Amino acid sequence: MDETATGKTDPIIGIDLGTTNSLAAFADERGPRVLGDSASGSGIVPSVVRYEPQADGSFETIVGLDARERAVEFPQHTVASAKRLMGRSLEDAAGDAPYLPYQLIAGPRDMAAVAIPRQGGEPLVVTPQQVSAQILRAVRDKAEQALGMPVGRAVVTVPAYFDDGQRQATRDAGRLAGLEVVRIVSEPTAAALAYGLGSAQRSKQEPTTVAVYDLGGGTFDISILRITPSPTEGAPAIFQVLATDGDTRLGGDDADHTLVALFLTEINERFGLGLPEDIAQGLAACPPQTRRALLTFAQDVKHRLSEEDSAAVAIDLGEGRVYDRTIARTELEERIEPWIARSLAACDRAKRQAAKQPGGETIDAVVLVGGSTRVPAVRRAVGDFFGMEPYTALDPDRVVALGAAVQAATLAGVSRNSLLLDAIPLSLGIETVGGAVAKLIHAGATVPARAKETFSTSVDNQTAIELKVLQGEREMAEDCRALGEFRLRGIPPMPAGVPQLQVEFLVDANGVLNVSAIEQRSGETATLQIIPNHGLTRDEVDSIEAEAIEHARDDMTRHRIVDLVAHAALDIKWINDAMVRAGEALDVDTRARIEGVVREVSELAERAKADWRSIDADAFYRAKQAMDEASVPLHEAAISQSLKGLPSDATGPRQNPDR
Repeated sequence: MDETATGKTDPIIGIDLGTTNSLAAFADERGPRVLGDSASGSGIVPSVVRYEPQADGSFETIVGLDARERAVEFPQHTVASAKRLMGRSLEDAAGDAPYLPYQLIAGPRDMAAVAIPRQGGEPLVVTPQQVSAQILRAVRDKAEQALGMPVGRAVVTVPAYFDDGQRQATRDAGRLAGLEVVRIVSEPTAAALAYGLGSAQRSKQEPTTVAVYDLGGGTFDISILRITPSPTEGAPAIFQVLATDGDTRLGGDDADHTLVALFLTEINERFGLGLPEDIAQGLAACPPQTRRALLTFAQDVKHRLSEEDSAAVAIDLGEGRVYDRTIARTELEERIEPWIARSLAACDRAKRQAAKQPGGETIDAVVLVGGSTRVPAVRRAVGDFFGMEPYTALDPDRVVALGAAVQAATLAGVSRNSLLLDAIPLSLGIETVGGAVAKLIHAGATVPARAKETFSTSVDNQTAIELKVLQGEREMAEDCRALGEFRLRGIPPMPAGVPQLQVEFLVDANGVLNVSAIEQRSGETATLQIIPNHGLTRDEVDSIEAEAIEHARDDMTRHRIVDLVAHAALDIKWINDAMVRAGEALDVDTRARIEGVVREVSELAERAKADWRSIDADAFYRAKQAMDEASVPLHEAAISQSLKGLPSDATGPRQNPDR
């Protein structure tokens, strides 16, 4: 829909709301790009939220990198992997609960929720939607800083295998974040858009069937798409999903869990801790800090094994006990093989489903999406299954957001070749016998627009009907523009004229044409989605952006400095507290270096409170970053201190009588 018609001039961004990380992207005539803050340039926001208790009983909310890095210090107040809990009941989430340092409880309608402890009072109950809303706000803030204008609308991606409840939960999270979710897009479809496979095949004028294998932190899905290039210059390519399958409880978190189980089992055996052999019970016997720390070590080992053949881990348990171990890549691969096999079983189901559709018999390309596809064993297994080298030209952590931005640009009407309708500029219809056009929606109709018409067959015993979707005012199909075609199959053989084929055209509020057909006697159905090609000019978009940036510069600068002051205060508080607990583990020079950078950042923060205009925001950011880097040894010492909470057997390690 044309922006001027709605009175909205704010951009529509694309957001990948991920289990591990989230980020936003924006697309215009220059193409899609990830939106990062002006200092670091990074648009990635770790999908982690800390609810830090305050003296008055309230909670300070911290989102992203700081929340992730200090998760060991606030295990029961830090929520990660919320996406894996979206739209799930407490019973459904029971398998994940033992590995989570925070407490899961039954929320509204028995859905999984998190209980955040509150000193001297009832716990704060937060739903996965509320956690996700905090993440979306942080992503939006980065986008607003990068674009220099307010952002109120977004295309948000979800796993293709998310059910209606999970998709609605995602919409709710957007609403709580103050965002209008104008479209929910499946992650594999977004990835295909980002790779531009439709454009890449345009010169060949041949449809391409693409399998998108998406293994993220908490979810997996496989989608097979048929990408049909435009038959004429300027017309849209059509992305049609032929099949989808997946598992919303399968991802990189499971690799972390298997390593945690390995660590805990061996620690228990080596040091005779007397923990229950059952992993869930053993984890339940550990303090929350220990569970969070074990997860942190597991994630670090997993990441290193994606680049190296082995990874060493050393965990100081206190009282002279050190668990040290070298994990070989082959050992991890053996432990995650069942999870890889589960993903390939879903791929097999999707392939068989796609093979029933025209053009779905052969896979032409395989695209990898999601951070967990960096695991070499995953890449090998996918390549062997599909019989071809997977395509990995773009960063798997960013490709979904980039694709969401491509779709957002279409919906916003800023894409040069595929812009939205506010009214139907040309009639829409289908080709009938003899090459004529039956118009269902006429030029000038406002959107949303809907029309239905019933057709039949012209040949006896016809079991399939091909539908060609056209746009134009002429009466013959050859004089109109072809938008796409699809086939309705499985019609029982009947005499000509007997089948009752009801065709429905719907142009929704987003300007997307959805075509569906149902043979009413057999119940066979088919659908197709087409994005029309009309909208704003480049000059109109440039004018809108320039005007917004001109008025937003001072506000955005002040916003950034205020955020830096707030984050610096939290970091300084943590560093001071950690110095009291674990500072003695540091050498004199390290302590002095940390104290020096803390003093510098404190002085900048005080100056900023007095007069924000006197502060160079980039210099402030660099000083805070230097403080963060200098405090890494303190962070490591704090983790070791937390791990000393493991239970100890007074009799010491068990002795093997055969040795």
